[in-house]
Amino acid sequence: MSAIAVRYNTAKPRYTYADYATWPEYPRFELIEGEAIQMSAPSWEHQEISMALSGLFWTFLRGKKCRVLAAPFDVRLNFDTLDNTVVQPDLVVICDLDKLSNKKNCLGAPDMAIEILSSSTRSMDKLRKYNIYREFGVREYWVVDPFDRLVEVYVLENEKYTSFVYDDTSTIPVHILEGCEINLAEVFPPNESPASPPINYPLNEEGTVLTD
Repeated sequence: MSAIAVRYNTAKPRYTYADYATWPEYPRFELIEGEAIQMSAPSWEHQEISMALSGLFWTFLRGKKCRVLAAPFDVRLNFDTLDNTVVQPDLVVICDLDKLSNKKNCLGAPDMAIEILSSSTRSMDKLRKYNIYREFGVREYWVVDPFDRLVEVYVLENEKYTSFVYDDTSTIPVHILEGCEINLAEVFPPNESPASPPINYPLNEEGTVLTD
């Protein structure tokens, strides 16, 4: 009796923006080289940092050419070729407004991308997205770490990223925006957690807590 080799197709399905555009708004996905990656809901601390950064960039850019946009907002990095890499950075800065011409998403690389780490995105943001943003020419990439209260800044020079690290007491010069500086004391929430309010239990005459 002869053996018959059976091969199973274990390859993950691959998608393009044409597929992605037909999916419901939630749950949210990103496409990385055609692979669909589901995104989890951010924490309150993540959102607080995102809002602080958004406000600081928006204030600086008000009345200027460049735009700052916050997630969820689609960035189609290779829209003019395979159109199979669609990401939603936490923040982007876009100075070539032709890339916003379709009024829906960014067509090509933004000038700047910011990702705020969570436990589920750490390896994605620090490795895979780092390589993708470098490959597609994102001029400045920030990785914000709420856990260690650090910001890693990558500036593109000769198709390679030069890195800088800043702690929560630093002021970061934004390399793509002349004159723009971000004070991290205005970005990270206070280091100490607020104390919980005291609970006032009813007491009897002996000072014992009353029970039902």
